[in-house]
Amino acid sequence: MEIYNLISFSGIFVLMGVAWLVSESRRTLNYRVILWGTVLPLLFALFLFHVPAGTRGFLFVNDVLIRVLDSAAAGARFLFGRLALPPGSTGEQGEGSLGFILAFQAFPTIVFFSALMSILYHVNILPRIIRGFARLFMRLMKVSGAESLCAASNIFVGVESALVIKPHLAGMTRSELAVVLTAGMATVASNVLALYVFSLKSVFPTIAGHLVSASIIAAPCALVMAKIVIPERGVPATLGIHISPDYEREPNLVMAVIRGANDGLRLIAGIVALLLAVLGLVALVDLSLSWAGGLFNEAFRLQVDWSLKGLLGWLFYPFALVIGVPAGDAPLVAKLIGERAVVTEVIAYRDLADAMAQGVLRHPRSAVVAAYALCGFAHVASLAIFIGGIAALAPGRASVLAEVGFRCLAAATLACLMTACIAGTFLTSGSILTGD
Repeated sequence: MEIYNLISFSGIFVLMGVAWLVSESRRTLNYRVILWGTVLPLLFALFLFHVPAGTRGFLFVNDVLIRVLDSAAAGARFLFGRLALPPGSTGEQGEGSLGFILAFQAFPTIVFFSALMSILYHVNILPRIIRGFARLFMRLMKVSGAESLCAASNIFVGVESALVIKPHLAGMTRSELAVVLTAGMATVASNVLALYVFSLKSVFPTIAGHLVSASIIAAPCALVMAKIVIPERGVPATLGIHISPDYEREPNLVMAVIRGANDGLRLIAGIVALLLAVLGLVALVDLSLSWAGGLFNEAFRLQVDWSLKGLLGWLFYPFALVIGVPAGDAPLVAKLIGERAVVTEVIAYRDLADAMAQGVLRHPRSAVVAAYALCGFAHVASLAIFIGGIAALAPGRASVLAEVGFRCLAAATLACLMTACIAGTFLTSGSILTGD
């Protein structure tokens, strides 16, 4: 075991300590959630990184997803021609790629994976897997059936996870609603995960396996952080009761594909609108900060980066060290984590890919740990989306959701960092899973 493995392992408890400091009730803790929410992902990561069968399974899943992703690009190439060709590739007529274009190369995969997830729901594969995870969380951690089901659903879907517990939202406690928000922001949906894989696969061959792993690890981590930051002080209506997902099943497979594809198209529209608005606003804020900061730098002869990314990089620098990123790479990884908080993980993963392509990261573990830390919807725009989406399903709980919102965003960010710590605990130099 290397020193960085020990740092990552210690970081798990440092992050819990930070969560405890911002907790609503420091004397009310569910130690069973903390214990099993830590042990389960550690055992999973140990199996993945150090047991030959786990490593082979990881590589198999990675290869399958990459092949599926290549198949998903067939429709985009038919519709958009050269625009859909990834950098360095050529088309059937010998035409070369025009470079990476997010809208024509990555976004179409969302439609494909949305349709694929809809098929897996229709044939009852995903519901069975989700129920299995929910039973495991509920029995070991003694959390309610509704919140365990929601956390399990978030391994595979995004804001739609609230739909599977829609009948229970109105009666959920403050802590349960915090789990719904935190789990939603600490994980990523499978269809969007495909977007990150597409952005990174050329420079990070094992990224698909790592992101699937991160999605699984993040669910129990979200339960831990949510229950520390907003502990349970009531009695949940579904405590000890296993509940089944509440979802509308399409009448046939064709309708399932149509619905999934349409959902994917709506998701793309939402991502495009979000990126246009957020990137524009951030550019405006950066312009103001750069002007004021430039005067400050000139007056005191400093060289401080006054952009939002730069300032948040300073804020997250200690956290980058805590999760086990080597000191030489910590400033860049900290900036990426800070960037995710304001301009979404889509841009942060794109910048991670650029950094890897340019060879900026010095240590091979830095990219892996960063990939886990960025794997979540833990940003301000996502908070608004989740609060709005859940409030639409349970209007009477809107005020509670607004009250706990920013604490849940903090808990989700800590859960993403805890996910990175767990991966970093078992990641060693020379591992075939580093993607070198």
